[in-house]
Amino acid sequence: MRRLATTMALALFALLPAFGFARDNLAARPEDLPDLEIGSDLTISQTEYHLETGKSYRLVIRSDGGEEFSLRAPEFFRNIWLDGVDIDDVSIKAQAIHSIDFEEMGDVTILFVPIRPGRFPYWVHGYETRGLAGAFVVD
Repeated sequence: MRRLATTMALALFALLPAFGFARDNLAARPEDLPDLEIGSDLTISQTEYHLETGKSYRLVIRSDGGEEFSLRAPEFFRNIWLDGVDIDDVSIKAQAIHSIDFEEMGDVTILFVPIRPGRFPYWVHGYETRGLAGAFVVD
């Protein structure tokens, strides 16, 4: 009986790689997304991003500094694993964010892995009706 249990356990462990377990740190090789540039002339460079669950991404969000604004995407931020946020030369390790506020010109880089499929809107608070909005579409 013990021999049968050992044989079954070994067979199960031999099959584990076939179930698609990650072999290394997926977040170590993020895919660069097109920058999300928000201009003081009320323009936004991207209105839709197509992403895959379980894949690592790097997104740079850029402001030209012409106006203060808040980029909001609360549903999206709740449905990602956040690997880090880089602001200039400072790296921030956080579990979650709700919005990204710009008071002057600058870049914010977020490293993340989507964990749930869906369509998640993002917008510049107060300007969403003027076209400063988009969506992350996660399959």
